[in-house]
Amino acid sequence: MPVFLYLEFRAAYEESQELLLRSVRAEGRTISESLLSSLETADGAALPELGRELARYAGEVTTVKLLFQPAGTSGFYYAASWPPVAPSNLKAERETLARQGVLERLAENCEAEMPFSLIYHRPTGGAEIVTAVTPLATTAGCWAVVSSFSADAFPGAHLGQPYWATPPVIVAAAIYLAMAVTTFATLLSVRGGLRRFARRARRIRQRGPDAGSFADRNNLPELADVAAEFDRMVEALHRSAADIRRTAEDNAHAFKTPIAVIRQSLEPLHRALPRDSRRAQRAIGVLEYSLDRLDGLVASARRLDEATADLIEKPWVPVDLGRVIGSLIQIRSAILASRDVSIVLASHDLTISADLLPGLFVMGSEEMIETVVENLIDNAVSFSPSGGEILIHLTRDGRFAHLTVSDQGPGVPPEQLDHIFDRYYSERRAEEASEVLESYFGIGLWIARRNAEAMGGTIGAENRTPHGLTLNVRLPLAPDIG
Repeated sequence: MPVFLYLEFRAAYEESQELLLRSVRAEGRTISESLLSSLETADGAALPELGRELARYAGEVTTVKLLFQPAGTSGFYYAASWPPVAPSNLKAERETLARQGVLERLAENCEAEMPFSLIYHRPTGGAEIVTAVTPLATTAGCWAVVSSFSADAFPGAHLGQPYWATPPVIVAAAIYLAMAVTTFATLLSVRGGLRRFARRARRIRQRGPDAGSFADRNNLPELADVAAEFDRMVEALHRSAADIRRTAEDNAHAFKTPIAVIRQSLEPLHRALPRDSRRAQRAIGVLEYSLDRLDGLVASARRLDEATADLIEKPWVPVDLGRVIGSLIQIRSAILASRDVSIVLASHDLTISADLLPGLFVMGSEEMIETVVENLIDNAVSFSPSGGEILIHLTRDGRFAHLTVSDQGPGVPPEQLDHIFDRYYSERRAEEASEVLESYFGIGLWIARRNAEAMGGTIGAENRTPHGLTLNVRLPLAPDIG
């Protein structure tokens, strides 16, 4: 909009300037034609009378001057002017005309009017604008009628000035600049307030020690109602997390009791049924298998609910990722070394080789990180064949901690790699798993992905050569870790 207005007003300004200059040039042309008869017969003796002749055409605003170049000479001289002008002013005007090349063009060809707008400052003060030079060629030499007027006569015309240098444009630009500065300052203030609001939201989400509330830390009156609503939403989330955890415990207890009763009731039936009744024994086996599946399902449901509650309410702190992984391995292992760990799991006859770079801190809760690592290791262990090896590497990749867990299992069909992190997805076959099938319900990797993404990280999978699977986790390092 400012550019459009500037172009429109500049066009109007240039049009008004042209009309004014055209009027003055027409006046100069009329004066020149009126003086033609006098100038054609003028000689040196007639020069003093020319000044009084010019008085007939000059006015309060207009000044008429005569320049003369005698035939056969070079250079122009002021012959007369009206009203009378101080010699210093004439010299300043003559130098200005010479710098602009006007006198040079007159000397080359004493014909054709030269309209222009030329401003010069008088040595005695004030400014004068030359608007036209009308040449007249005579036998005596080249005459030039110079029409000019005082710049003070038309204070609003601003002749000789580019439009951008006129006072209205300067004032408008100053006002627009002030408005732009005010607007940008307001935008920066709002942006700063929103960024502080976002940082407050992040600390509240991470449940840091200085989390506080939105309402207490908000300094933007416009966001007061929003801050109060956010506080109510956070309180509702915390209540929901507590309800989820309590419901998970209640449901697990409610299901475990009848499962235990049914399992105990099967014992006397199992003893009472004849051993040679294959049909009866198969029925008991189906019941026991179904109870195992139901028991595992209850445990998985409780695990899922507790992981959801942890995601909502556990405070986020810098956690040493290498220490957490080492602790998990130590819990599941018989032998542990501090670096290049070689661990034998007695129940699986597996070897875990761990290379853990120390000092890698990520933002999160230990429970969330333990859940991620535990599910990755459990997945690798469950698919690894007897005597296989599981490789765990923790390295730094720029601003991220990069964790890989590799196994020597059967791998995953390439078209299914993107689906192994889906909820309840599982293509586990009994002959490929090192544990009984009823222990797995396809939620471990889903929980791992959800926790990793909640901490701002990513998780992916790729097949190894010749066989096996590698799970890659990248978690952002804590901000205060260089």
